[in-house]
Amino acid sequence: MTFVAVLGASADAQVRHVAMTLTAESDRPAPGDAVAVAIRAVPQPGWHGYWLNPGDAGVATRATWTLPDGVQAAPLDYPAPGRLVIAGLMNHVYERPWTMLTTLTVPRGIAVGSALPVRVKLDYLVCTEAICVPETQELAMRLTVGDGAIDAGRRASFDAARQALPRPLGSAATWQVADGRFRLSVPYPRDAPLGTAWFYPARGGAIDYAAAQQVARDGERLVIETKAAATPEHGALTGVLTTGSGPGLALVAQAGAVPSAASAAAFDWGTALAAFGGALLGGLLLNVMPCVFPILSLKALALARSGGSEQHARIEALAYTAGVVLVCLALGGTLLALRAGGASAGWAFQLQDPRVVGVLLLLVMAIALNLAGLFELPTPRFAGRGGAAGAFMTGALAAFVATPCTGPFMGAALGAALVLPAAAALLVFAGLGLGIALPFLAIGFVPALRRRMPRPGAWMVRLRHILSVPMFATALALAWVLGRQAGVDGMTLGLAAVLLAALGLWWTGRRQAGGAMRAWVPAVVALVAAGGAVATVRPQAARPAAAALPGAEPFSEARLAALRAEGRPVFAYFTADWCLTCKVNEKAAIETVAVAKSFSRGKVAVLIGDWTDGDPVLGRFIARHDRAGVPLYLWYPPAARAPRILPQVLTPAMLTGLTKGS
Repeated sequence: MTFVAVLGASADAQVRHVAMTLTAESDRPAPGDAVAVAIRAVPQPGWHGYWLNPGDAGVATRATWTLPDGVQAAPLDYPAPGRLVIAGLMNHVYERPWTMLTTLTVPRGIAVGSALPVRVKLDYLVCTEAICVPETQELAMRLTVGDGAIDAGRRASFDAARQALPRPLGSAATWQVADGRFRLSVPYPRDAPLGTAWFYPARGGAIDYAAAQQVARDGERLVIETKAAATPEHGALTGVLTTGSGPGLALVAQAGAVPSAASAAAFDWGTALAAFGGALLGGLLLNVMPCVFPILSLKALALARSGGSEQHARIEALAYTAGVVLVCLALGGTLLALRAGGASAGWAFQLQDPRVVGVLLLLVMAIALNLAGLFELPTPRFAGRGGAAGAFMTGALAAFVATPCTGPFMGAALGAALVLPAAAALLVFAGLGLGIALPFLAIGFVPALRRRMPRPGAWMVRLRHILSVPMFATALALAWVLGRQAGVDGMTLGLAAVLLAALGLWWTGRRQAGGAMRAWVPAVVALVAAGGAVATVRPQAARPAAAALPGAEPFSEARLAALRAEGRPVFAYFTADWCLTCKVNEKAAIETVAVAKSFSRGKVAVLIGDWTDGDPVLGRFIARHDRAGVPLYLWYPPAARAPRILPQVLTPAMLTGLTKGS
């Protein structure tokens, strides 16, 4: 990077590459108020500014305030940065507009109508990937002591800026440096979503910024491990953990012992072999599931019908097995890669996309209609055909269709695979594929089994029709899954696509019966159109989970006021999906039968404030109770003016005792 200094020119004459503005949330702060102030920065395209800790290179923004007597400014709060690596150096940067927030505290004794001139000098560095320019700006505004009124539009703008700030974690994290490795343990619920996580320390001396960070889930915690800095710091460590979505979590970590991230995946070969055996049995049992059995039967019948040599039978069996095992390995490897990147994906992850479910629905329905005799065009072309290529593709289809099915032994085996090292986990996924392929493998390699299969005849047509029934049932199940993922509109679109495809296939069957040339044209056109319709399906908006306590309602200050006016006792609690302390309290104390019965007898109203997305309205309410984040538990007895703030660690006895004292 080249640094360019602007010499011989005043600050006002500089060509600035970042536009800065200074705004207060209220132009008329009341005496004693802490008024929020925003510094919004908008870089020119191709330029970037720096976070509080700029990384291997760069300079953070330095604010020098000129304020009236008695007015104090808090340190700047930054949104989480992004990462930019240039020439091997890691930079913590903003390549898009960002807003820094602070508060100005107005003295209590100041007279209403007093003028409050505010000035700030901002020194910062702005860079492209080739050059860096130090810049200075001086911003000013004039406030007047008044009633503290806030314009609705300005409130909304500041709320948006607050939502971009990291949320305080609320639980203590731990960090350690051992053998040149930095490890950070962060409390994090095992069921909370997690994308690509990254830790940004707020000061230097903790980690090698450019080194890769390994993230592992170990029960109710995350372990982030990376290369330590050459001269590590000591004591408490602050920073921001981004989780792939949302504004990230602001945390404070104390020095202490942290197990290695690799320990979360520690195993012995006994565990791996037991998981392999479970996957093998689970895969074997999948063959009797409605979604797999017809496909296996088709191949078995095709093999019996072909009357080929023993070598031919073995080649088809091996090809079928290869198709099954390779698809299971591919799905398992993709799953492991997603989880290594921090995603919380599970088995059958591909079916979380309603478009994939829609394509499977079309494919299964086409097979069902083919088995039912609606048309003879082999769509998919490999279904029921002979040869190594047909066997391989049928195996691949069987494995892919089998993924939504679950059976005995599979849950524990696949659960173990997700905590084993990659090589052992892939062995488990291969075992699942081998289990699915075992019946056809046995038919191909054991002549006695083939001899016991019935001879080809008219019964095969009837069996094909019978086998269409479980395929129709599988299509019905996939339609239900599509409805759960994409709602009524998405399921309707999917069923319309199925109807369109079925009409095209029926028309093709009619043309085949009449000996028409290019009888396949209607089927191709209909399937392409149906596939295009399915591609437009999108997941429906997430619906809030049902409250665990009967009668619980979302928190709002208006609802709280109404309940208190009725004279009812109120228990209000504020939680977030990423707050481990919150989740422990909910499972161990709040969502217990004893508490539900006690609250029901006492006619206690329960209000739940979900701060997962950093709702600024909830944030202001929480702040009024001298809390920076969640959890917060408030008990409002019927006749009390102010709530009782409960401890951050709850017990059932503590909550049931509230109604006794009301």
